[in-house]
Order: sequence, then structure tokens, then C-alpha cells
Amino acid sequence: MERKLMLKLVEWKEDKRRKPLILEGARQVGKTWLLKEFGKRYYTNVAYINFQNPDQKLIDLFDGSIQPQRIITMLELMLNTKISPLETLIIFDEAQEVPRALTSLKYFCEDAPEYHVAMAGSLLGIFLHKGTSFPVGKVNTLRLEPLDFEEFITANGRDNIVTFLKANLFETAFNEILYDLFKQYLYVGGMPEAVANWIENKDVTKVNDIHAEILDNYRNDFSKHAPDNTTAVRIRQVFESLPSQFAKTNDKFLYGTIREGARAREYELAIEWLIDAGIVRRVRQVSGSNKIPLKSYSELNAFKLYFVDAGLFRHLAEIPFDAIADKTAIFDEFNGLIAEQYVLQQLSNHTLYYWTGGEASEVDFVVQYSNTIIPVEVKSGMNVKAKSLKIYREKYSPKICVRFSLKDTRLDNDMLNISLYNSFLCEELLDYSSGKCVK
Repeated sequence: MERKLMLKLVEWKEDKRRKPLILEGARQVGKTWLLKEFGKRYYTNVAYINFQNPDQKLIDLFDGSIQPQRIITMLELMLNTKISPLETLIIFDEAQEVPRALTSLKYFCEDAPEYHVAMAGSLLGIFLHKGTSFPVGKVNTLRLEPLDFEEFITANGRDNIVTFLKANLFETAFNEILYDLFKQYLYVGGMPEAVANWIENKDVTKVNDIHAEILDNYRNDFSKHAPDNTTAVRIRQVFESLPSQFAKTNDKFLYGTIREGARAREYELAIEWLIDAGIVRRVRQVSGSNKIPLKSYSELNAFKLYFVDAGLFRHLAEIPFDAIADKTAIFDEFNGLIAEQYVLQQLSNHTLYYWTGGEASEVDFVVQYSNTIIPVEVKSGMNVKAKSLKIYREKYSPKICVRFSLKDTRLDNDMLNISLYNSFLCEELLDYSSGKCVK
């Protein structure tokens, strides 16, 4: 499966100021595969070290001096390969198992910058490991997310549609094909194993089994990596409460949904832990302002949590395939339970906020796009009436407003409607609309 982050890896390889790379990402989003594929395509050979390998010698190697030349010499002997500065990609995988391997990146940066070193590992280990000195300022980082909808379309062999529509933004000829793929994506999501299995077998039971296994692995990690049993229990409580948060109409995360009488101070650490692990994403509230930078006007204690992947969230919420396959049920019966999650996942390259105002008004997302602030409304069906967006427009007169829905993609004055199944065109549509909506 082609991943868009591959282009960023190539840029890293060619950057003269390149530092050792850490590929961030939650568990099972495809970090190992991507680095191996990158090495296969763009290097003569790959020196791959998996620290979960039972060969204890690799782990012992980092117990002594972690100066680069010693490590390179010993790896050449252990792997029976020549490690060339320009032609070899060195991959440290499952690095959370050997914290000193993470520390060694500092010395590769300072003493041997000519070597190409990339590290992959669970965020749970890399960023939450006790006693590990993170090499601040000595590494480059990239973040790998689950497949977005564009990557899902490409994985299904429809990349020609993506190419065509990026040159013809408002064409509707492929709406039926894209709508079918969109419904598949809501069920399957973007975790690589689930996507690959779906493409090969088109078996919802197998996809469900994969989702269940991934979620169980996350749950097991709570006990394995949490600092104590109490925190592990609270992490799991927050995790399991996420579908209930979305099922209710509220303008922020409700601690009472976790358990009756729950208080913020009890669960702050658990929430931060889930965010650091890449399992959830926090979107903070902004209110009473439409100024740049949005971050300066965000509320620390008012936020919502979204899941790492729409498919995993769908499984956690126990939404069956039949509900998604039905033409209207997923949008009517479940009141757009997955719609916001889906849109957020497609906009994962941006820092998102949400806006609240008086009269019980709320705009789903607000994004700072270059020097423009854009309100984003998410509608799960054909009904696009939005009182909150109307209030926001009257109050701030934004240059562009964006509305995701099942209506055809079109630009009406300053209102850009993007079909949910055209979400992969969002960047191109915003650039186009910015040129058209000059006030």
C-alpha cells in the first residue's frame, strides 16, 4: 500500500542537514513496513535491527559504549553486512525495548551525521519510558497516521480517480464509486492490516477480528506501560467511555461519562497518557475570538477526545456493518456518530479546535489555514442547515466557511461544501477557494 509519508522520507534522505529520524505513531499504523519499503526503494541495502528479536547479543550491544563507530562495527559483524554511510539505511525497530538505543541517536547526530539512521517504535515506549533521556534537538521526527481516505482509495486500485479529481475538483462522475468506498472506509478504517485484509478478502468478520485484536493490544499496553495500577484502570475507563462521549450532545469532554462522580484531576494523567501514546487526539475549545494564533485563545479545561482511527472507533462503538452498508442508517439512526471522527482523521495534518458561542451554538472544527481562520461544519447527511455556523459567520465574517456533507462538492460564494467522500480534495479545494473568496 502506498503511503503519502514516503515523500517526506525521501526529503529527509536528501536533506543535507539530516539528523537521525524517529518515525512516530501509534501501534500498528505501519511504521516498520514503511521504513523497510523506504530502504528497499532508495538504498542499496538495509541494516535492520529488531530489538524484540530473541537474539540477546543485539540488546547487549547497547549496554556498553554507544559511540557510533563501535555500534557500526559490531552491527556489521553481527549482521554480516557492510554498512555504508551513503548507501545503507540503518533501522532500529521496536526501540522501546532498548532505551539506550534511543539515547545513541544523540551521538549519531553529533559524531557520525553521515550515517542514515531511522528508528521506529511504539510511542508507548519511546516517549513514556522511565529513565530515558530523549535526544532533544538531535533528531528529526515524522508522524505516521492510519491510512486516510485518499490512501484507502489508492489501496483499492482507484488512484486514477484521485489523480483526475485533483485536476477537476468539482467533477461528479465518480460520486457513486467514491460513496461506496467511503462507506467501506467507515467500517474498515485505516489500520494497514485491516485495509490489506479487506482488499484481499472483503470479509467483514475478518476485519472485525483484526480490530478486536488491535484494541486488545492497546488494552494490554495500559497495564504494561502505565506508571501504576490505578492509572492503568483510569486509562482503560477513559478509553472505553469514548463512544458514549460522542453519543451525547455536549460541548466538551464529560468526566461523568467515565463514571458517576468522576473529577478532572483524577483522570488528567490518564488522558495525557492516551494522547502521548497516539491512541486519542485532543481538540480544544476556542470561544469569543477569531484571532491568530488560535492556540492563544484555546481553553485548557474544555476539550473533546477523538480516536486514532475511524474503523477502530466504529468497532469500539459496536456499530455493525449492516448499519454502515445501509444507505441512510449510519447517518440517521446513529446521528453521525462517526462523521466528526472521520473528518478529523482526514484533517490530521492540521491542529484543530472547535468553537462555542452563545445560544447553545457550536462549530465542529476551526482550523488556522495559513493566515486564515476557517470554520468547519460536519453534517452527516443531506440536511445542511447549521444554526451555529450561521451565528459564527454573522459574528466573525470569515473569508471561507467549509461544510462537509453528502451534498455534491461546490463553492457558493464563501461557502465551500465538500462531499464527505471528496475529503481527500480538501487542501486543493481550500487553495482554490482562497483565490476566489477575496474580500
